[in-house]
Order: sequence, then structure tokens, then C-alpha cells
Amino acid sequence: MPIVSPHPEPSLVDGRQSERALLVRRGVQRLFGELKHSVLPELGLASGRRADLIALSEKGEFWIVEIKSSIEDLRADSKWPDYRSHCDRLFFATHPGVPLDIFPQDCGMILSDGYGAEIVRDAPLHKLAPATRKALTLRFARIGADRLLIAEQLAYQQTEGEAR
Repeated sequence: MPIVSPHPEPSLVDGRQSERALLVRRGVQRLFGELKHSVLPELGLASGRRADLIALSEKGEFWIVEIKSSIEDLRADSKWPDYRSHCDRLFFATHPGVPLDIFPQDCGMILSDGYGAEIVRDAPLHKLAPATRKALTLRFARIGADRLLIAEQLAYQQTEGEAR
């Protein structure tokens, strides 16, 4: 069930993501859970771009993951360098059917099979400016809280509908 936001935030699954991309996302989310990172998919950024996944580590670092489900998906994308100004570490994530050597070497690399994932190359650290970090932290918290509230309200509606 996709969660929508009362704010002008895109839904988590809006039909633009392929099944393969959603499987990659699931594997990366599971990996980040093991790493004790808090994760939000499809987070709109101040630049107008939208991060496929953004994670907040226990150290307070923001990691953005750009998911690529095919060679063509990577070739068609020229916006990914913009994400660097919104995170401390930038990763690409893909599945075993995509060759890893086509991805930029100055970004981290995650390989996902949909059930789990592995960081095959660490991303270099590029510390966010303090004002950017504060704004992103507030956005991350507010959107996360909004999504949780909506999910809870939907669960109440379903429970009430079943009780009738």
C-alpha cells in the first residue's frame, strides 16, 4: 500500500519505478535496516530533485542511493550529480544483471538481489554544510512523521471498515 503525504510530496510508488527497481530498493532497504540506518524512499529535495532512497546513519550522515535497473537507465540519467549537494555519501544501487563497471568510480556501489544487498564499493565522504544538514534533517523528520501518520490513519480506516 503506497503512503501519500498531505504535503506536495510524490507518492512512494508512482508507476515510474520498474518492478526490478522496486526489488533493488527492497534489498537496499533491508541492508540499511541491518546497518541501523533510517530510510525514506522517494524523498523530494530542496533542489526539486527526488532521491530514490535517502538514509540517515547512526553517525548522522545522510546517504543517497540512486537506483539503476539497467544500462539504459544509467545512460538516460544526467541528474545524478545534483544529489551530491544533498548528502554526505552518494551511492548507486543495481542488480546482478547490470555490469558494475559502467557506474562512476567516485560514487559508492550497492548490489541488490531484492532480498538483501551488499556494499561493493564505499562512497567517499563529502560532508554537508551545517545549514544544509539542518534543513535536510528537518525535512527527513517531517516527511517521515507525515508518512507514519498517514499509514496509521489508513490502518484505522481499514480497521473501522472491517468492524462494520
